[in-house]
Parts: sequence; structure tokens; C-alpha cells
Amino acid sequence: MPVGPCCNAMIPGIGYGQLIIRLYGFSYVIVQAWALLYLVFSFSSQLPWVSCDNTWNTADCVDSSSLAANWTSLTNTSSAAVEFWQRRALAMSAGIEELGSLRWDLAMCLLVSWVFCYFCIWKGVKSSGKAAYFTATFPYVMLLVLLVRGSTLPGAWDGIHYYLYPDLSRLADSEIWIEAGSQIFFSYSLGAGALIVLGSYSEKNNNFYNDTFWLCLLNSGTSFVAGFVVFSVLGFMAQKHGVSVDMVAELGPGLAFIAYPQATAMMPFPQFWTVCFFLMLMLLTVDTHFVSVECFITSVKDLFPKHFHTPGRHEIFVLFVCSSVFLCKLMLATQGGVYIFLLFDYYGCSRAVLYFMAAFECLAVSWIFDVRYLYLVNLKQLRINRSYVYPDWAYALGWILSLSSIIMVPLWGIGQICFTTGTLRQRLSSLCHPVNHPADRTTEDAEASVDMMPLE
Repeated sequence: MPVGPCCNAMIPGIGYGQLIIRLYGFSYVIVQAWALLYLVFSFSSQLPWVSCDNTWNTADCVDSSSLAANWTSLTNTSSAAVEFWQRRALAMSAGIEELGSLRWDLAMCLLVSWVFCYFCIWKGVKSSGKAAYFTATFPYVMLLVLLVRGSTLPGAWDGIHYYLYPDLSRLADSEIWIEAGSQIFFSYSLGAGALIVLGSYSEKNNNFYNDTFWLCLLNSGTSFVAGFVVFSVLGFMAQKHGVSVDMVAELGPGLAFIAYPQATAMMPFPQFWTVCFFLMLMLLTVDTHFVSVECFITSVKDLFPKHFHTPGRHEIFVLFVCSSVFLCKLMLATQGGVYIFLLFDYYGCSRAVLYFMAAFECLAVSWIFDVRYLYLVNLKQLRINRSYVYPDWAYALGWILSLSSIIMVPLWGIGQICFTTGTLRQRLSSLCHPVNHPADRTTEDAEASVDMMPLE
């Protein structure tokens, strides 16, 4: 958060904007709760998203066996997997206007997620680092198991071919580039300050170039391998239904909670493969979540370092953050919670927000190192399943979420101008020059700035 004495006095607004993005990003914990709920149901003797004999199913429900035999001929129907996702797991309301009642099983999963998060980070990087050894490595074991199983399924290579040979004409569609950029920003935590915060724990002589190289290689390499896991199963599912791969592919949460569970239900020993998948998904979300909370807490501690020197205050503050955010995010466990989640996801901490924050960071770096950057984006309005359109007030709320973090940068600059003494020209001249030029810093200054780093 604090940017150091050699930077422009107006730049800290970027840090405050990133802090707000982190607050909005806590909404992703609901994905972990969904995965935990599915993991619990995966131990059932009969997977509940296979048949239509459940209390939540409608007269239009089609079970897996009928769906596989009559995929192209069925109209005005819904699969058992879709009805389990929409009517049992989420119990979706008609829209964001109807929050409905609290889903107590989902609320309990949300509570377990936050308790797990607390014990991962309650001792700072000492405990989160140890937790990461398991949460960051075990999913690779599950990924390898699913890769081997997926590649041996009939029809798997049809899905892999679809994955490796995409429709290149879609590259002319700007939405493709926006989605790809959004995924890269989310995957690498660009524009949200996570890499900066985590990097502050490194030794001053650490090889950041080497860390950056391995980060990019492992991150993108994992995504590439995960594509084989997903599309091999989608190819198997497409062959079972007798359709093309693009007809069984789902977007967003539907891929993880509809298409993949439906596919594993068609395999021998479906409970085992379903447990493997959702265990992997849950651990991935655990890792992402507690790192996000750790970055937020570290940022606040850096803002008020004197208040956290007393032993025990860190643990109390972590408990306060986890408890208060859990209570605030209980609305995500309501029947209309998924609409709120998608609103935060689309407007609060992705797309335009991260693009603008990254642009501000580039401008800040260019101010220091004399480099120029430019970034252009184009956006469409959020919809669900290409049918549900949010009301106008919800779109207005979404743009408020987006602007609430972006606006921190100019607001901080305006505040600095207002509270700096002198004429307007003197204020701008003072604020637009470094406090100390990097080349003019003494050895004592350099050592003092290193001592301020939050090494624990």
C-alpha cells in the first residue's frame, strides 16, 4: 500500500483502489462453498444430479440415460444436472430483486470456508506458507489423475482436437480478447496488488526475475494442461450424446457444476471421479481465497504498522476480518446470491476495473522509469444464460462497484492537492516531483526503506 519515498505523492491512490478490489474479491469464496457442497453430495450412494426422482426435480427433468440417448430431439426440457444446480444447490430466485431465504447448507459450507481460511493465515505468512505447501501442490496430483483418466475415455481425442484447433475466425471478435485478458488478469492477480504484497515478504537480494519467469511458466502451463483435462471429458460427453463438443461445453460456473459432474456420472465408479474433481476444485479455491485475504490484511497492517506490534493483535485482527466479511457475504448464500456474485464478478473486480488499475500502474511506472503504455477495452452488459437481463438499477450498482475502486486514484490526487500548502502551481509542482530522487538516496535511506518491509 504505501509506495515509498521515491514515488509521486499522488500514486498511493492506486493502492487504496486495489484494497477495495480485494474487498470485492472476497465474493469468490462462494465458489469454494459451492465446491464443498458438491463434494459432500459426491459421497452419496447415487449422485443426486443423475436422476429425476428427487423432490426438487420438475416434470420437464430428463435423467442422464435419457439425455444421452435423445440429446438432439429433446426440447423444453432440462437435465438432472441443471436442475440440481439451479433448484437444489442454489435454489435460484427469479432475479436479483428477489433475494429469497438463506440456504442453510450453503451457509454452513461458507462458514467452513472462512474457518479454514482463518487457520491458514492466523499466524501470517508463517502459517499461510505452510498451508500453501498442501493446497498448492495436491491439486496437481488430482489434475494428473484426471488427465490420465480423461485421456483414456472414448471420444476424448475429439475434445482434445477441439481444444487444440480452435476457430481462428473468432480472433476478430473483440469479446474473445476481452475475456482472454480478463482471465489472464485474474489468473496472475494483475492490477489487484497481490503480487506486490506477496513480493514484499521476499529478501532484499531475492531474484525476482527468476521468480517471475517460473510464475508465468507454471501458471500458464497449469492452465494449458487443465485444458486437456476439461476437453477430454467434454469429448467423451459429446460422443455419449452423439453431438459436437461445442454443444456440451458450458460457460462460467456451468462448466464446473453442470457439464463436468454430468460427465463424471457417466464413468465407471462415478463417485470416485467426482470426489477427485471437486476436491481439486475446492483446494484451488482455498488457495486463491486465503492468499487474497492475506494480501488485504498485510496491506492494512502496512498502513497502520504501529497498531500491530503488540503480540496477539494480528490474530485478533484476522479473526475480525474473517468474521465480519463472513456475515457480509451471507447474502451470497441466499436464493438470489448467484445474481449478486455475478454482479461483483463482472463489475467489481474484473474486466474494466483491472484494466484501468493496470493502466494506472503502468502510468506510475512510466512516471518513474520514463516508459509509456496504452490499454483499450470494450465492454458489454452482463447477462445470465443469454436470457436473464438485470434491471437498470442493478447495472447502475455494477458500475458503482467498478468506479468505486477506480475513483480512488483521482480522489487521492485531488485530496493531496487540497491539503498541500501553497498556490495551485506550487502544489502541482510539489506533487508531480519525487520526494527524493532514487539516485540521491543515501545508503542510510536505502537501509531504512528495507527495514520498513513487512518481513515476518
